[in-house]
Amino acid sequence: MGNVLRLAIADPDENSRENLKNLLLGMDSVWLEAECSRYEYFMDVVEQSSPDVAVVAVDQDIAKAISLIQQLRDSSDCSVVVVSSSNDGSLILQAMRAGAKEFLTQPLSVDELVAAFERISDQRTGSGNSRTRGCVCIAIAGACGGVGSTSLAVNLGCALAADESNTVALIDLDMSLGDADVFLDTIPDYTIADVAQNVARMDFALLKKSMTKHSSGLYLLPRPVQLQDAPLVTAEDFRRVLGLLKASFTHVLLDLSKAYTPLDLAALEESNYAMLVTQLDLPCLRNVVRLLVSFDEIEGLKDKTRIVVNRIGLDAGQIGLKKAQETIGREVFWQIPNDYRTMVEVRNNGVPLLEQFPKALITQSVTALSNALAGDSAEVRVEQTTAQGGWLNFWKNRPMRGNG
Repeated sequence: MGNVLRLAIADPDENSRENLKNLLLGMDSVWLEAECSRYEYFMDVVEQSSPDVAVVAVDQDIAKAISLIQQLRDSSDCSVVVVSSSNDGSLILQAMRAGAKEFLTQPLSVDELVAAFERISDQRTGSGNSRTRGCVCIAIAGACGGVGSTSLAVNLGCALAADESNTVALIDLDMSLGDADVFLDTIPDYTIADVAQNVARMDFALLKKSMTKHSSGLYLLPRPVQLQDAPLVTAEDFRRVLGLLKASFTHVLLDLSKAYTPLDLAALEESNYAMLVTQLDLPCLRNVVRLLVSFDEIEGLKDKTRIVVNRIGLDAGQIGLKKAQETIGREVFWQIPNDYRTMVEVRNNGVPLLEQFPKALITQSVTALSNALAGDSAEVRVEQTTAQGGWLNFWKNRPMRGNG
């Protein structure tokens, strides 16, 4: 979590405070830990929440605000960012002498905030030349039911979590029939509905306590227990939960439903990559084409969509890879071999592939995919793996465990 700055806001003006909170909501690099509407109470808030950065809006009472900045400099370890509607030189100088690291003039822009927080992050880490590690968010969607998107989401999450430098979370967004918990043989205490209803009071520690940690290291946030609870999680609630998860983990995987609800569409919009899982049959490929056309309506979504073909090598009734690529109008990004018996066994046992069949070809394929997506340079590494390359030739003429 060192890649995220935790913030506390001091601003007596409710409108100004709400505007600032709305700007911060969409930023992966920060998390709003606390807020305060009175300058005189803010030191207590800082002592309780220990933020990395204090954002102080000075316009309501400049004298009190400057005194607060001095107290923060002398009695806390947080960096101070001053916000004001004035760009008066004497006020800027006064704030800087009191201990402010940054002075931003309202109305604020996201770019200004990002730049200021990056400078503060560099100062705090003492590494101005290195970038902190951000979160990679991966949405996994199926072109049809039964194509293996949940299997991929769970096992990709476990493969990523096998690297101790990663912290990985999986959210099950199939609000009615999700079964990621079954794949991991867990009985969660809390669900996404519980977290969404309390996200305003959540911090990093409470969030992780609300999730189920698997022995692989993967954290799971499952779908609601009761069907009636599904509507409790709105797209707005989900975005807030996801913002906290992005601030807490290096990788967040989103296992979508097949209904492409507003919740699913929000997940696709918020992701860095959208893995569209399909098989080489006509209904699946037809849906891939339809979905890509629909994705075109959401800015940037089609470009970050990657086609993953599951169960390669299942000869019966399969369309050729070349013909499939011609049909969908783009290259296949990744191929996962058919190993039906292995997948049925690990699913029924509630054990990930990496634990029960670490040497199986299907496990090697998922592990290779996790390596390709492991860091900030994921896109560079991913583009080096083409549909015509290594994996297809590697599997060719190799015996599979089953043809189911």
